[in-house]
Amino acid sequence: MKSGKIHPYMIIISTFLGVILIGTILLVMPFASTTGKSIGFVDSLFMATSSVCVTGLSVVTVSADLTVYGKIVMMILMEIGGLSFITIAVFFFTVIGAKIGVSNRILLKESLNQSSLNGIVPLVRKIIFISFTIQIVCALINLISFTQYYDFWDALGVSLFHSCASFNNAGFDIIGDESLIPFKDDILLNITTISMILIGGIGFVVIDDVLRNKRWSKFKLHSKLVLVTTVILFVGGALLIKLTNWNDMSFMQSFFTSATCRTAGFATYDMSQLREHPATYVIVVMLMLIGASPCSTGGGVKTTTFAVVMIAIFYFARGKKAKAFQRKISEGQLFKAFVLVAVAVAIIVIGTFLICAIQPEFKLDEVLFEVSSGFSTTGLTMGITKALNPANRIIMCVIMLLGRLGPLTVIGIVNKNWMTSSKEQIQYVEESVVIG
Repeated sequence: MKSGKIHPYMIIISTFLGVILIGTILLVMPFASTTGKSIGFVDSLFMATSSVCVTGLSVVTVSADLTVYGKIVMMILMEIGGLSFITIAVFFFTVIGAKIGVSNRILLKESLNQSSLNGIVPLVRKIIFISFTIQIVCALINLISFTQYYDFWDALGVSLFHSCASFNNAGFDIIGDESLIPFKDDILLNITTISMILIGGIGFVVIDDVLRNKRWSKFKLHSKLVLVTTVILFVGGALLIKLTNWNDMSFMQSFFTSATCRTAGFATYDMSQLREHPATYVIVVMLMLIGASPCSTGGGVKTTTFAVVMIAIFYFARGKKAKAFQRKISEGQLFKAFVLVAVAVAIIVIGTFLICAIQPEFKLDEVLFEVSSGFSTTGLTMGITKALNPANRIIMCVIMLLGRLGPLTVIGIVNKNWMTSSKEQIQYVEESVVIG
């Protein structure tokens, strides 16, 4: 695992591409399909990418088209994608007693979006322990619901798959093409799934901070921003969804939709019906684009990015420096947040344009929803995923990968000064530019 002076972002991207390639090879095998015939390279690539990027968009019906082998492969890919291959690899290296060098710690730091190398290896152990503990406990709880519809062993398999997909914010449905719509009134399953989505989406750093410090006053600024923003988006999103879709959605469906829009991808409501509720459509797309939190299993531009941008706008309007919870937010962080949002918007616009140009029979709202869902690794769809032609399926694979890696990771590989904080040798005269 020696990385030398290779850019850590390049290694992160390479590991994701490598896992996707291996997953594609495993899924293209004839015995991965219930028909005994291969589902094809492009479809295998799409399913592998969607699994590793924990998106949940699917061009096949998982429950009917894939064998137990195919479903197990997808579960493994979801775990690797949610926790990251690097995190899992380092964990196994620590188990066998291998030494984790500085270069590998730097790689871990970048993979987990950490600002320091301190405590990075213990954090990896906690991530693995917490993740699998939560998934196993919730799978056992899910058994209570699924045993009412399946025999025990089938219910156990469905529970394990659903728990894995929920915690990793993957959203793959093992029940049928209707996702969780048949279970929209199952309170226990809804609450358990919402809980796993939110826990997986707040990020391992926040979970570790809460478990260690236990008191709000001792939490890091990052944790406070994540927790407050998550609650506001979850509750506020649910109320707005209900208000704009009062007759067609129950409160349970509204809260579930608000949670699943945070890059989870399950649905207890038919998203194609959003055509009749444009206001709800806008809210759902916005929640998808914001997504989960850094160092989590979810995607999107992240809650902290959204919070920092809102804070920056608020304090700019007042002519003051941006701050939160009596802590100043650096100009570097503000700049990073706005760059991330700008690049994300650019990717979505370009992706929407390409898909519309290749398949003009699709409506704009359907394509924008699909691309937003793919980039934010949400997995919700208005029903066009299976109708995408091979070219657009590959485009969606690229969009899902960019969303999971994060735009800053991709554009960051051109940064030649990643190991230093050196200043430019040539200093230029500052001059104002008219803005707005």
